[in-house]
Amino acid sequence: MTILNRRARYEYHILETFEAGIILTGPEVKSVRAGLANLAEAHCTIRAGKALLVGCHISPYKPAAMQNPKEPARSRELLLHKKEIQRLLGKLKEKGLTLAPLKLYFNERGFAKLQIGLGRGKKLHDKRQSIKDREIKRDLQRQYKTR
Repeated sequence: MTILNRRARYEYHILETFEAGIILTGPEVKSVRAGLANLAEAHCTIRAGKALLVGCHISPYKPAAMQNPKEPARSRELLLHKKEIQRLLGKLKEKGLTLAPLKLYFNERGFAKLQIGLGRGKKLHDKRQSIKDREIKRDLQRQYKTR
């Protein structure tokens, strides 16, 4: 199951993407596999040399929720190489750059991965242009479908 953060691509120009592992507990893994995660309000930060995913809501897995209660919106540590963290820290000090989670998925080996994007915030006219492009693309698809 893949969980997308469609809002991030609408809000930011994504300059670079990174793949990071994410530390989850067993019941959280089952919840993510079931698609019970939400990246809409989430963002990434770097504190004390560690990359963190903040604000990601992973609903409790019902059969395991009684024995192992966890906060659904707690901060989760991301697994990145130290050089990547240092590089990201340098980039984040530039004006207007931020880290946004783009996609939460499982790779072919079964590990939970988070795709994060280094992005610059869009202005209002950029967002309007994105909407316009999307509507034009949708209209073209409709025309091809009817022919």
